[in-house]
Amino acid sequence: SNQKALKKLGGPDGLLDLLETSLHDGISSASISERTGTFGANFTPSAPPPTFLSLLIDSVVEDATVQILIVSALVSLAVGVYDDPETGWIEGAAIIAAVVIVAFVTAGNDYQKEQQFRKLEDVAVSAKDVKVIRDGETHELSSKEVVVGDVVLLEPGDKIPADGVLMLCDAGGVVADESSLTGEIDGVEKANFDNSKTDPFVLSGCNVTSGSGHMVVVAVGRHSQWGVIKASLEKEQAQTPLQEKLDDMAAMIGYIGMAAAAATFIALMAIRFLALKNNTIDLSSDEGWFAAVLEAFIIAVTIVVVAVPEGLPLAVTISLAFSTKKMLKDNNLIRHLAACETMGNATNICSDKTGTLTENKMKVVDGVFGEVDFADAGTLSADVKTRVVECIANCSTASVESGTNHVIGNKTEGGMLLMLQSAEWKTERDYHQIRDASRFGEVGGGRIFPFSSEKKSMSVLVDVNASAAAANGGKKSTRGKQAAAASSSFRLYHKGAAERVLENCAFYTTKNGDVKKMTAAKKKAFNKYIHEYALRALRCIALAHRDDCQDDVDVHTIDGETCAEELEHGLTLDAIVGIADPLRPEVPGAIKVCQRAGITVRMVTGDNLETAVAIAKEAGIMTEDGIAMEGAEFRELTPAQLDEILPNLQVLARSSPNDKNILVQRLNGALLPEDEEAWKALHPLANWKKDKDKLLPGYVAEWKAARENGVGEVVGVTGDGTNDGPALKAADVGLSMGISGTDVAKDASDIVILDDNFTSIVKAVLWGRSVYDNIRKFLQFQLTVNVVALTITFVSSVGGYAPPLNAVMMLWVNLIMDTMGALALGTEKPTAALLLRQPYLRDSALVSKPMWRNILFQSAYQLILLLVLLFEGTAMFGDKFLRGDYCMNWKLSNGDKSYDLTAIGSLEVKEQYNGVGVIGSDLSAQSYYTTTETGDGTTCGDFYRVCGSDNNGECYQDNFASNYDTGFKSACLDNCAKTDYDYTHFTIIFNAFVWCQIFNEFNARQIKNDPNILSGIMQSKMFLLVIIVTVLFQIFVVELGGDWVRTTHIEFNYWAWSVLFGAGSIPVGLLMRLCPIWNEEDEESFFGYVMPS
Repeated sequence: SNQKALKKLGGPDGLLDLLETSLHDGISSASISERTGTFGANFTPSAPPPTFLSLLIDSVVEDATVQILIVSALVSLAVGVYDDPETGWIEGAAIIAAVVIVAFVTAGNDYQKEQQFRKLEDVAVSAKDVKVIRDGETHELSSKEVVVGDVVLLEPGDKIPADGVLMLCDAGGVVADESSLTGEIDGVEKANFDNSKTDPFVLSGCNVTSGSGHMVVVAVGRHSQWGVIKASLEKEQAQTPLQEKLDDMAAMIGYIGMAAAAATFIALMAIRFLALKNNTIDLSSDEGWFAAVLEAFIIAVTIVVVAVPEGLPLAVTISLAFSTKKMLKDNNLIRHLAACETMGNATNICSDKTGTLTENKMKVVDGVFGEVDFADAGTLSADVKTRVVECIANCSTASVESGTNHVIGNKTEGGMLLMLQSAEWKTERDYHQIRDASRFGEVGGGRIFPFSSEKKSMSVLVDVNASAAAANGGKKSTRGKQAAAASSSFRLYHKGAAERVLENCAFYTTKNGDVKKMTAAKKKAFNKYIHEYALRALRCIALAHRDDCQDDVDVHTIDGETCAEELEHGLTLDAIVGIADPLRPEVPGAIKVCQRAGITVRMVTGDNLETAVAIAKEAGIMTEDGIAMEGAEFRELTPAQLDEILPNLQVLARSSPNDKNILVQRLNGALLPEDEEAWKALHPLANWKKDKDKLLPGYVAEWKAARENGVGEVVGVTGDGTNDGPALKAADVGLSMGISGTDVAKDASDIVILDDNFTSIVKAVLWGRSVYDNIRKFLQFQLTVNVVALTITFVSSVGGYAPPLNAVMMLWVNLIMDTMGALALGTEKPTAALLLRQPYLRDSALVSKPMWRNILFQSAYQLILLLVLLFEGTAMFGDKFLRGDYCMNWKLSNGDKSYDLTAIGSLEVKEQYNGVGVIGSDLSAQSYYTTTETGDGTTCGDFYRVCGSDNNGECYQDNFASNYDTGFKSACLDNCAKTDYDYTHFTIIFNAFVWCQIFNEFNARQIKNDPNILSGIMQSKMFLLVIIVTVLFQIFVVELGGDWVRTTHIEFNYWAWSVLFGAGSIPVGLLMRLCPIWNEEDEESFFGYVMPS
C-alpha cells in the first residue's frame, strides 16, 4: 500500500529529505525550475477544443433547414444542368454557395465562443488562492505554480492543488471531500502518518471540508490523480434558460413556416391541376409534371428558409459571450452561463457583510485588555500581554506577508496580528515563533480545534511549559524529545464572538495579571463595552484562557465536541477587542440603485445584532419598517411566521450557514422537501403530521400554497465559506468571493466576484438585464423580418408570381438579419436606465405587448410597401421594365411544328402580324386562322412571326404567357438563358425589403416607448460597424449578384427610391410609439418588492 511505501522511505522525515524540503521553511525558490523540469508543472491541459472543421460539419449535420436547402440545391442543380447545360447550374450553385457562407459564419461564431470560455477557464486557474511556504515565508500562489516538494497550508474550504502527504494537522484531523474522484459523498478522514490505519494521503481536485494542516506535494499535473481523470470529466456548457426559451420559440416559428410551406406547395399544385383541367396548360409530358413539382418544391423550401429563425439561439450565444467578456472587466467571473441572464431578474440579494459591504481591511481600533483600555495597553503587565499575544498568535491560521501589511488568510485574524506588530504589543517572540513552539500536529504537541460557524469561536490547546522552554532557549522552534520530556501544563486559548465567550467566562484578568471571579456587575460592565463597540459598527472579539487542562481531559486524544463540552466554560476573560472594518464608500449608492431596481437587499452576517444593524443603517439596507433578528430567534419561527416577515426582514445577525440556506429556500422554493419521506430525512426526530407546518424550511406543497402563483423569488446569495455551499447551491445565482472565498464556495457558485465588492454584484445585475433586453431587441427585429418575408412569399406564390425573394436572396437576408443582426443588437452595452424598472417574473413572456405592437406596425408597413411594389411597381416607375423576372429573348426549339394556339387562353392579338390572322375573342374577323377541327393548326414558328426572333420577351409576356402556361413554353421554346433575364422588378423589391430591415434595426434598439432610437448610438460601435458592412454588402449583392442571386444593376433613382422606402420605417416607428394601444407592459410581468419608504 501507499503507507507501506512511505514507511520504506523512512516515513515523513525520509520523504522530506528525499524531496529536499522542510516543514518549517518549505523549498528554496531557486529550485523551482529544476523541480518543474524533473516532476512536471501542476497544469493539466484541457481536452482539445473542437476544431473549426468539426464545428463546420456540425453546423450542417445539426441543422435540418440547411439539410433541406442542400437537397433542394442539388435537385435544382441536376434539373438545371439537364435543361440548360450552359447556365442551368447557376441557381443550384448559388444556393450551395449561400449555404456554405452561412455554415462558415455559424462555425466561426461557435469557434469564437469556445475560445472565449477557454480564456475564462484560464483566469480561474490563474487565481492566487494556494498558500505555500517557501524560503521560510508564506506566499499566495496560483495552483499551476505549485511544484513537487512545496509545503501547502490547508484550511477548511480549500481545494487541494496537487497530490500530497499530510504532515501536520489539527486535533480533529482533516476531512476531505473526495466525491469528485470517487463519487462517494461522505467525507474521508485524513491524519498525520503515524503508522496507524488513518490515511495521510490527500488527492488533488478534492476539497478540505474541515480541519487544517500542512501537506507536502508529491505529484503534480498529469501525474496527479486529478490529472489522470480530468480528461474524462470535460463537460460542455449547458444551455441557459433563455437559450432554451428561444430554441422553443424558433422551433415553433419553424413549424409554422413548414405548415405555410406545405400549404403553399399544395395550393400551387392545386392551381396547376385546375389549369390542366381547363386546358390552359400542357402537363402531358413527364418533364412538364416534374418541372411543375420542382418549382412548387423550391418555393416551399424558400418559405421554410424565410420562416426558420436560426438567428435566435445564435443571438443569445453572441450576447452572452460578449457580456461574459465585459463582465470579467467588471470583476465578475461567470462560471455558469445561465447566471448571467438570471442575475438580471434577481429580486433578492442576500449579502454577507465582511468584505462585500465593507472593505475587509480589519484594524483593531479599541478594546479592553485586563481591565485596561486600548489606548493604555502599554501599561499592561508582562503576564497579561503574553497571554493576549499567545492567544492571538495560536488561535489563528492567518499570516502577514513579510515587509508589508498584506494579510494572507482570514482578515479578522490578520487585523489582530497587525496589532501585534505595534510597539505596545511587541514581545520577545513574533507570532511565527510562538506557533512553532506550540508544535501543532506533532505527537505530544499542541492541538487546534478550528473555528466553528455554529459556536462562532475556536480553541487551541498549548503546552505552556514547552512554549516557555522554547522562548528561554531563544530558538525559532522546538522539535523532538527534549521538549516532549518537559513537564506539561496545557492551556486552552479560546477566541470568538465576544458576547458568547463572555457567557462562558467565570473569571477575568486584571491589569497586573491576577485572576478574579466574574461578578454580575463585572459581566455587565464588559457587556457595556461590547454594546458600545457594536453601536460603532465594530466587530467584537473576546480572548480567554483556561489553565491545567491536562487535569480534566486527555489533551492528546480529545476531539472538538468533547473540548467544547468539557473545557470551553469556566474560562478566564483576557480581552475584548473592537475591530473596525469600514463600509465601502460606494456601497450606500449601490444599495439605493438595487432598491430602485426593485431588488431587496438583505444582510446575513455572523456579527452580533447591534453591529449588524449599525452597518445596515449606514449602508442603507435597514429602513424604518425593516426587521432585524438573530439566528436563534429566526430558527424558532414556523414557515408561515417567516413568510409573514420576509418582505421586511433586512438583517439576519449571528446567523449560521444553515440559517442562510433556509432563508434562500423560503424565498425561491429551491431544494425544499417534496414529500413526507424527504421531510423526515431532514427532521428524523419530528412527527410529520404534527410538525410539518411548524418546522423550517417547510415543504413544497405548503410553500406553493402560501404564494399567489406558486412562483418564488429570484435570489442571488453571496458566500465565502465552506458551509455557505448549500445556500449557494439553493440560490438561483450563487455569488462567491474571489479574494476571501474558499474553493468549496467557488465551486458551488455561479459567479465569482473577483474583488469581493457589492458594487460588482450590481454590475452583474446590470449586465444580466442588458443580455435579456438585447435578446428581446433582436427578437423584435427578427420576427418582423419573418412575418414580412413569409407573407410576401406566400401571397406572391399563390397569386401566380414567382416569389420576389428567391431562395438565394433569402439566404442572404438570413445571413445579414440573423448573424449580423445578432451582432448588432446582441452586443449593445447596458445603460443605467435598465436599473429603473423592477425585475421580470420568472415565466413572463419574452415578447411584450409593446413589442407585438412594434412588430405588427412595422410588418404592416413593409407588407403594404412590398405588395404595392409587386402588383403596381412597373406602373409606378413608368413601365420601364416588365413585371417579375422575365426573359428578354426567347428561342424556338421546334420551328414550324404544329401547335394549337387556342390552348393559350390569354392570347389577345388584335392585329395581323406577318400574315398570321386574328387570334383571340374576335373569331369572326377576317383571318388566315384555321382551327384544329379542320386539322390545320398554327405552328410554333408563328411565335417568331408575331413577336420576332430578337428581344421578343415583352411580346411573349403580353401575348403568349399565361399565368401558369408551361405547355406552349415546353412545346415550342427553349428555356430562357439566364443571361437573357431582366431582374429589375424583383431587384427593386429585394432592395427595398433589405433597406426596410436596415432602418428597422435602428427602431429595434428600443423595445418600449422611447422614441430616441439613436440614444447611445456612438457607444455601440459594433452596431454601427454592422450597419456599414450590411450596406456595403447589399450594394455588392445587388450590383454584382447577377444570375447567382437574380439581381441586376439598377439606376440611381431606383436606389434612391429603395432607400427612401426603407427610411419610411423610421416615421412609422415614431407613430407606433405614440399609439395608445399596447403601450405599456403588463404589471403581471414584473416581480420584486416595492421597498418600504
